[in-house]
Amino acid sequence: MAKYNCTICNQIIEVDNIDEIDTCPICGVSKEYLELTEEQIEKTFPVIEGPIPISENNPGIARIEEKCIKCGLCSKICQEKVGMRYDPKKATEPACLSCGQCILNCPVGALVPKYCYKTVLNYINDTDKVVVAFTSPAVRVALGEVFNSTDINVEGKMVASLKELGFDYVLDTTFGADLTIMEEASELISRIKENKALPQFTSCCPAWVRYLEIYHPNLTKYLSTCKSPIGMQGAIIKSYFAEMMGIPSENIISVAITPCTAKKSEIALPNNQDTDFVITTSELALMIRENKIDFNNLQDEPYDSIMGRGSGAGVIFGNSGGVMEAAVRTAYHFLTNKSPKNELLSFTKVRGYDNVKEAEVNIDNLNLKLLVVHGMTNIEPILKDLEKGKLDYHFIEVMNCPGGCVGGGGQPLGIISKQQEINERRISGLYKEDADLKIKNSYENPDIIDIYQSYLEKPLSRKSEKLLHTSYQDRSSILGDNSLI
Repeated sequence: MAKYNCTICNQIIEVDNIDEIDTCPICGVSKEYLELTEEQIEKTFPVIEGPIPISENNPGIARIEEKCIKCGLCSKICQEKVGMRYDPKKATEPACLSCGQCILNCPVGALVPKYCYKTVLNYINDTDKVVVAFTSPAVRVALGEVFNSTDINVEGKMVASLKELGFDYVLDTTFGADLTIMEEASELISRIKENKALPQFTSCCPAWVRYLEIYHPNLTKYLSTCKSPIGMQGAIIKSYFAEMMGIPSENIISVAITPCTAKKSEIALPNNQDTDFVITTSELALMIRENKIDFNNLQDEPYDSIMGRGSGAGVIFGNSGGVMEAAVRTAYHFLTNKSPKNELLSFTKVRGYDNVKEAEVNIDNLNLKLLVVHGMTNIEPILKDLEKGKLDYHFIEVMNCPGGCVGGGGQPLGIISKQQEINERRISGLYKEDADLKIKNSYENPDIIDIYQSYLEKPLSRKSEKLLHTSYQDRSSILGDNSLI
């Protein structure tokens, strides 16, 4: 069996006879892009023997050493699927994105999210603290799997379980997603008008942001300066929410419930520390079980009313293509002062499980060129083209995990071979919620309208820039003397 490297999706293909296939079995590109070069394979994926190195200081991932069987599958996933190409012997520290794909693929459960839920429970029991939970859309379509729920979307029972655990307030991070879209769509329009730093990359996936900071720090100028929805919501909870509720911000403990282990690393960054803790979906399931809560028999409860509403656009953030679709809906309105056309409310060209999706939208004589990518091995050829000046897009959405946030490393474990099927079920759950909601667009969310009128003034205002935007670092020194890159 021979090994070929696909120069488009950057995957290693093993085939007995190259003449028996016409296309790459992973991305579908013509087989002319498959190169039989051992040297190139070596340079693309340096072989890491044994388990992938994980720092003790990694905020997102831990390894239970006594469970590890040294099979090396985590190394294979990290190199071939996530695209972490480096020689750890030459690096100053493990170049981990904290994405958690190694967790989902570990056959013995030796890799786990780094848990913090017991500390959160201690704060819940502290009467001097007000503990606020806010949940990402992808959590509500995955949590039920742990409890064998027949419902795809368990939002009501999820909120009820958080109330049962003792959280003082439970908010929807869909509000933060809507806020992100208001800022990100405005930023995109501004860049297009000024013909500056295009294409604009999305910035809501912390694993993707860290990848760019490590491997292509010269391209971070193309990243949107918007914080992620969690970053924005954390900042708003410690400012706007605190003022509205009359609670000193220092007494608030904010806890994001997310599908993502990389969010644990994100909130450790100096400009994202308004969120105190990140608990993953699988971690929340542990809390529910350990506290003997009968999840399936809980009565549905709604989110708390302040910042409790989100639009359908905010909900689909959890899917690959969802950020793009949400942003296009709002950008269309900002540019035309009209509601987006029906085709943009079900923007099928950017939906689905394909690794790379391309679309064009004509808005007020502007031909907006769009690209959606999930997986770092799939974005790498695109970054190479950008460095060569060969890329012609306005807006590019990038997520690390398969299918988007629904496939995050903090989601419940499932049968590895059925992961795509599981993710597609979660994806359908979020699109159904979007279809059922009356409010489809971020700019229509009454809570979003209120916060801009009473607090933020407008997107990209001085106050918005201070609270909701961020900057990036060159982290390439992590790689050390890596001549293989």
